[in-house]
Amino acid sequence: MIESVSLSDFRNYSSFSADFSPGLNIIRGQNAQGKTNLLEALHLLASARSFRSARDRDMLRFGAEGGFVRGVVVLPDGRRSELEARLFARKRRESFRNGAKLRRASDFTGTLSAVLFTPEDLELVRGGAETRRRMLDLCISQLRPRYAGALSDFNRLYAHKNRILRDFRENPSLLPPLRDFNAGLSETGAALIYYRAAFILKLRERARAVHLECSGSAEELSLTYKTVRGVDAENPDRRTILDAILTRQEELYDAELSSGQCLVGAQRDDVEITINGVAARNFASQGQARTAALSMKFAERDLMSEDTGRAPLLLLDDVLSELDAARRAYVLERIGGGQAFITCCEPIEAESLSGARLLEIDGGSLVSCISTFPAEP
Repeated sequence: MIESVSLSDFRNYSSFSADFSPGLNIIRGQNAQGKTNLLEALHLLASARSFRSARDRDMLRFGAEGGFVRGVVVLPDGRRSELEARLFARKRRESFRNGAKLRRASDFTGTLSAVLFTPEDLELVRGGAETRRRMLDLCISQLRPRYAGALSDFNRLYAHKNRILRDFRENPSLLPPLRDFNAGLSETGAALIYYRAAFILKLRERARAVHLECSGSAEELSLTYKTVRGVDAENPDRRTILDAILTRQEELYDAELSSGQCLVGAQRDDVEITINGVAARNFASQGQARTAALSMKFAERDLMSEDTGRAPLLLLDDVLSELDAARRAYVLERIGGGQAFITCCEPIEAESLSGARLLEIDGGSLVSCISTFPAEP
């Protein structure tokens, strides 16, 4: 769990600090006051990345040259660990654990883990394949540090290969190394696909069960992993995955040169989502899409808890809007069992919230913090 957090020049927070409950924390305030910014800071400490921006300077308060996010984490054995991300407008981020500078920001991962839901996660159901790949990458990177390393290597090789395919006609000297880049992409891509396939097999069963509960057994959710032709995603084996990628690369070598695009690899993976056998991307209602996305997130939390033996932070941003009363009640009941943060604009009426900590946010400031949050009358 995260015991406390301190922010300096982060988003709309000039200076901020707060202590948290080990259970439920409700962050309440009107729109554009900083509720989501606070969740972003917590997510940054867990995953070493923002879920809203790829650039550190975008996380800084307007006009600031630098800032930080610092958090005190209580480890399973009771010890405390301090994580700090120092952000700069004109240079790379610096990351620290207990005052010691880390070589890479990704070295943060493993101390704290988190599962996040935002309104944008409706794109898990309605959006393109990139959104679903990003969900897989964020979760698996927290569970398997080697995956994070393979993903970084894959992205670097993929960028180089794209440059070759784009520019080799004007600069033929770029072409000879192409097969070497293909070999590297095959190795790293096989690792990504192996981890993704194994993860989806577990996520599918758990998400199906959660979705049945949330929908009152009225709807059945199904997830199917789509990857390189020839890969058996139901029985992932790293050697056969590599062989399938190498085969497809040879088959499409000339096509890649002609099109100038990378046509084979983990960068094209997707997860097909259906509800009662119908493609959710095209036919799910707003409420169904939100329920499906939430089911995947709760399933993700369950899998991370089982794998690590401890529940990850649950970060829920505006999760209750557009859910009917029954599904809203289910969500509020299920957020127990670990530390959770939920943002809202209006009072939440539920007896189960008695004992939660309520943080009122206004204009990037903590207006009040009530340790024992009684149920709304």
